[in-house]
Amino acid sequence: MELNNLKPAAGSTKSRKRVARGQGSGRGGTSTRGHKGAKSRSGYKRKRNFEGGQMPLQMRLPKRGFNSPNRVEYVALNLRKLQEISEKYGLTEITPTTLHDAGIIKKNDRVKLLGNGSVTTGLTVTAHAASTSAKEAIEQAGGSVTIA
Repeated sequence: MELNNLKPAAGSTKSRKRVARGQGSGRGGTSTRGHKGAKSRSGYKRKRNFEGGQMPLQMRLPKRGFNSPNRVEYVALNLRKLQEISEKYGLTEITPTTLHDAGIIKKNDRVKLLGNGSVTTGLTVTAHAASTSAKEAIEQAGGSVTIA
């Protein structure tokens, strides 16, 4: 067997359907598209959710709620978690950068301090927002909170 006498297996290849090549081909005239209608015309493209003229599902379902494009999303950090972080990593100053380096938040996350738990050591904390109870608890423990 050589390269010049290789052939595909019998029945494995078929000649492609050549449409719009005249009446003698058997596929002239309407070129297998049927008569009239949108599908027979050039440039036809069905819409993604088209259901044959039936009211599409996304229009039949009720719409509820509202998503504000100006919403500011925060990562909540409780005082309990702050205490754990300071003990685990030996930190006295906690900033969004140190939290990102520790793998606790993502790079562009905004941090909000919440007052659940307690802080025993004096921490210097920088966050984007803080509840009043969290701020008071940190300041009572001898620390400070900076809102950035």
